[in-house]
Amino acid sequence: MSMEPDWARRPAWLNGEFLDLGQARISPLDRGFLFGDSVYEVIPVHAGRPFRLPQHLQRLSRSLREVRIPEPLGRDAWSAVVQGLVDRAPWSEVSLYLQVTRGVAPRDHAFPDVPPTVFAMAGPLHPPGAEQLARGFSAITLQDIRWRRCDIKTTSLIANVLGRQAARDRGADEALFIRDGYAVEGAATNLFVVHEGVAITPPHGRDLLPGVTRDLVVELLRGAGLACEERPVPQAFLEQADEIWITSSTKDVVPVTRLDGRPVGSGIPGPLWRRVHALFLDWREREAA
Repeated sequence: MSMEPDWARRPAWLNGEFLDLGQARISPLDRGFLFGDSVYEVIPVHAGRPFRLPQHLQRLSRSLREVRIPEPLGRDAWSAVVQGLVDRAPWSEVSLYLQVTRGVAPRDHAFPDVPPTVFAMAGPLHPPGAEQLARGFSAITLQDIRWRRCDIKTTSLIANVLGRQAARDRGADEALFIRDGYAVEGAATNLFVVHEGVAITPPHGRDLLPGVTRDLVVELLRGAGLACEERPVPQAFLEQADEIWITSSTKDVVPVTRLDGRPVGSGIPGPLWRRVHALFLDWREREAA
């Protein structure tokens, strides 16, 4: 009987070759390993269709430009990698991970003249279930200790890892970062706060990642004629919120019903969240048709 772990048989792609994840080999001198000198994307796949693939690839290209890693593949080539992983994945709901590092070279902080390392893999997607959505998520607030370019989707995520673990240590699901008196985003999520009937989300800028799901939620709210503003969220708004939502590629849009151990609003998912969640599911069903 094989002792190979289940994850080892997941489909992957490394530097031009499809292979099982357990066969993938990356040098210890890869700068992604040594420095976190790399960027990444996570793309959910529903019913065989990648969620907003052009937007995800556009964000990946932007991240590469910002950290000055040469673009290793064109859009058609990326699309072929994505489709190849989807075709090889045995799950109905799939999470795709793409990563580009600056490449392999002797350890030195300055950029080497080497080709990037390009890696991708597929895994099962586990979106929140009906019971968890009905209960809502819990969150804590933390002071934001991250660097000043959170708009780049880099693998240098130790502050995010520490934030998520701090939430877990306190029995919560997510950490919401506070910077200079304003709520900016979660450890791995974007943020919406419902204040006086208006859904408010922090604007794009260097303090937060421009979320693909976040942007869709803004579009859906405005398309339905619901009040939505992109502006800074004072910490007081977070503490006084009628509703709080978090969004991400793997969680869609979910309600936060407890913050720092206290109920948010009535302590149950709110009516505006129920409306936007229905809009989101309807949009996804139409896209899959």
